Amino acid sequence: MDPNYEKLAAVLTGHSTNLQADERVLIDAFDIPDAMVIALVRAARARGAVPFVNIQHARIGRELVDQVVPGQFEAKASWDLAQMEQMDAYIAVRGSYNIYETSDLDSAKLTQVMRAMKPVLDHRVNQTKWVVLRWPTPAMAQQAMQSTESFEEFFFRVCTMDYSRMTEGMEALVALMNQTDRVELTGPNTDLRFSIKGIGAIASGGGHNIPDGEVFTCPVIDSVEGEITYNAPSIYQGVSFDNVHLKFKQGKIVHAESNNTQRLNEILDSDEGARYIGEFAIGFNPHILEPMRDILFDEKMAGSFHFTPGQAYEQADNGNRSQVHWDLVQIQRPEYGGGEIRFDGELIRKDGLFVKPGLDKLNPEYLLAD
Repeated sequence: MDPNYEKLAAVLTGHSTNLQADERVLIDAFDIPDAMVIALVRAARARGAVPFVNIQHARIGRELVDQVVPGQFEAKASWDLAQMEQMDAYIAVRGSYNIYETSDLDSAKLTQVMRAMKPVLDHRVNQTKWVVLRWPTPAMAQQAMQSTESFEEFFFRVCTMDYSRMTEGMEALVALMNQTDRVELTGPNTDLRFSIKGIGAIASGGGHNIPDGEVFTCPVIDSVEGEITYNAPSIYQGVSFDNVHLKFKQGKIVHAESNNTQRLNEILDSDEGARYIGEFAIGFNPHILEPMRDILFDEKMAGSFHFTPGQAYEQADNGNRSQVHWDLVQIQRPEYGGGEIRFDGELIRKDGLFVKPGLDKLNPEYLLAD
């Protein structure tokens, strides 16, 4: 067994989901090596947990959606939900040989399937201990513009880092966000203002995503005013988006444009909640510095934040409900144009580095110190 597989499986079943004796865990394996699935099964059993496994493949999933008939995914959702209701924990490892696998699917069919499957997602997110991560493939290495070997080394270094080093800084940021009312975000083609009063903040240090490194909250739903341009590229529903620019009035996205403005607006018109924001999060993983069109990595980049149209998490909830949850990212480090974050008028982070004492323990200099 590859020692990297064993180490990663130990992180996912230990630090991330903290599996206990007799707990049931569903391992959702998407186009990953059998050896990694076996490593997860063994790691779960070593903690006394009971593992269950789903094996999934993107090309088969695409075919099912492409030829979907009425009621098909509603039926699938009913038995998937019954399965999920029997689980205490959920671990998803998602490989991708082709990130554009679903790019030619009818958007109406994708919307239909996402709507049908939403009860399963809601139960998994709100009622289980869960963690989701990608799997390193040559396709991901190409996205990152690295060799396969170099990317695998990067992947396992990031995913098995000591996330406990983030704890003290995250606690300080959570405490500050919990007492903050007004947030201001400024940068190139960005001037946003909103309230997070009474919403609450949540630290994410390897508990739900690997890689991790963010603290998230949510705007008061009707408080967002201004505009933002996201400078990190994005993939959503198999389609590439660059330079997404949004304008807000009373919390609602009233103007949206990008390199694919038509598809962008189709997504934002999926339902009423898709034009409102469901998450605001600040990223600080010191190992992740460049976007690679993979949101589980990109949203954690050092010096970034994401501002997410769609569904809010129940842990930090503004009441917004949507089948969409699209983490769009802006990087504020100097090489990407810089930017500032202010809480109640006080400068918190400038050009990607925290400037307030206590929060500076989330800067790379501290997190990467020997």
